[in-house]
Amino acid sequence: MKTLLQRFVKDETGATAIEYGLIVAVLSLAIVGGIGQAFNAIEWLFSDNNSKLANAFAAH
Repeated sequence: MKTLLQRFVKDETGATAIEYGLIVAVLSLAIVGGIGQAFNAIEWLFSDNNSKLANAFAAH
């Protein structure tokens, strides 16, 4: 049993895949959060009726 446990602790197969999976998960959350923030900023730009940007698109 002791040798089985030592082999399990020393075994590193699959560790790289898990690390890449964690990196992808964190990047995905950052991208989704960034897209949400960008959408909110664009919505805020066009929501103000006195905005020159909103008036420029409304005039045409």
